[in-house]
Amino acid sequence: MITDSFDNKSPAKINPQRNPDAPAVDACIMTFSYLIEQFVLEHYPCQEIAQLESVTGITPIYAITHNGKQFAFFKTPVGAPACAAAIESSLAKVNTDKYILFGGCGCLDKEIARGKVIVPTAAYRDEGTSYHYAPPADYISIPNASIVERFMQANGIPCAVGKTWTTDAFYRETEGNFARRKADGCLSVEMESAAAQAVCDFRGLELYVFFTSGDLLDAPKWDARRKEGQIAHTQHDAGHFDIALALADFVTE
Repeated sequence: MITDSFDNKSPAKINPQRNPDAPAVDACIMTFSYLIEQFVLEHYPCQEIAQLESVTGITPIYAITHNGKQFAFFKTPVGAPACAAAIESSLAKVNTDKYILFGGCGCLDKEIARGKVIVPTAAYRDEGTSYHYAPPADYISIPNASIVERFMQANGIPCAVGKTWTTDAFYRETEGNFARRKADGCLSVEMESAAAQAVCDFRGLELYVFFTSGDLLDAPKWDARRKEGQIAHTQHDAGHFDIALALADFVTE
């Protein structure tokens, strides 16, 4: 069964290789939004320091200097396998043990406003990638959630804190599965955090995650909760990169 795929008794056929000569950075910031990537390139002094190569094309990795520290930044593809592979591949491109991951999520609780920050404490593993990095279990803990919550509180950023549901199949977020996950205490649904946390645990990396609350499942009909072309209070809201950058600074003090 897929849930029995974790094998820590034999070596992998392909392993990511650390490069001791790769640029050292204090932390690596990952976003999913092409608009945020564009915003960063237009508003921050960025220098391309590496590239991730795949059959879909080249992903540049940029360096940003902030408060005397250097942070890497790149746009990861959407979805658990692609995001996990991006983290793995980045190990050969930059030297760091801290990753900041932020993006959008669906909301399972109508009381959580559009655009509000959500800090996940554990992720329901409704995807396949994490089962290759961690023993089978329904949830994987996100241990740095308390640090992210403390950062939000220290900076006066309202946030909701709770479990998230990581799924590979957003078109199969059925009413039954929604009801089960909400009853279990999940506040959000997204596609990456369970896998990203499993990879980071396996590789000895520190992961810090937050989401932007977006479309609403907790309604008689699915509600996008945004107007056509809206950027503010969505996963493309550039203000959330500023949060991610400040969080990177916070966790590297």
